[in-house]
Amino acid sequence: MSNQKVYQFIIDQHDELLDTWTAKLKEVGNQEDYQLTYHISENICKDYIDILLLSTKDDEAAEEQISQLALRAVQLGLSLKLLSVTLSEFWKLLYETMVDHEMADHDRAELILEIDSFFSPINTEILNQYSISWEKTVSLQKIALQELSAPLIPVFEHVTVMPLVGTIDTERAKQIMENLLNGVVKHRSQVVLIDITGVPVVDTMVAHHIIQASEAVRLVGAKCLLVGIRPEIAQTIVNLGIDLSQVITKNTLQKGIQTALEMTNRKIVSLGE
Repeated sequence: MSNQKVYQFIIDQHDELLDTWTAKLKEVGNQEDYQLTYHISENICKDYIDILLLSTKDDEAAEEQISQLALRAVQLGLSLKLLSVTLSEFWKLLYETMVDHEMADHDRAELILEIDSFFSPINTEILNQYSISWEKTVSLQKIALQELSAPLIPVFEHVTVMPLVGTIDTERAKQIMENLLNGVVKHRSQVVLIDITGVPVVDTMVAHHIIQASEAVRLVGAKCLLVGIRPEIAQTIVNLGIDLSQVITKNTLQKGIQTALEMTNRKIVSLGE
């Protein structure tokens, strides 16, 4: 027996294999809480079978299709576990189908070896390309999240606000500093409000980063206000002995904006009816 016989069997039984495997993939996907439609399952199965057939003719074209299949799996949110199980299911399906077609018992061990030699390099490359695509996707998402994690928003002319939400570590602090300085120059800010209402904990490290940011803003010609200081945060700052005397602080964003307007010789007034 040779790979050619396995190859020919896949061609001859293409529709049967595709239908059975598609149904199996959808079933496995649902068990793993992936709500795969029949159409998506069928496309994944069809693409994989096409790769198997193409690999015997054109390695370069097969590699390109493998990359596309792996990327599609990542974009669909399929886990590595589900993808691996899916490939194994086709291996078993093909073996069982070939055995059912009156194969002699003494040929079964050889069949296992032939299918394995045919499938293993392709499956290994698919899983490898999946890992590469997943890492690239995560990297791009991380960059996007970093850009969104510290936005500098203009609210009035020469007045900008940076709302911070979540914990602040060293890496994020660098992103905050970079966005802050670039934003001050871009928006020609005279006053910057750093809003820490959404920061759950302000410890010595976080306070240090805020003081550094405030000093950096001052060096580029703007003033910095720290707003959103809740009572529990104020108590923590006092208990830790953190010195924020060089930073103007307000307990709410509203009061901070009022102060910022006063610092730029403006104020909010009520208009009579």
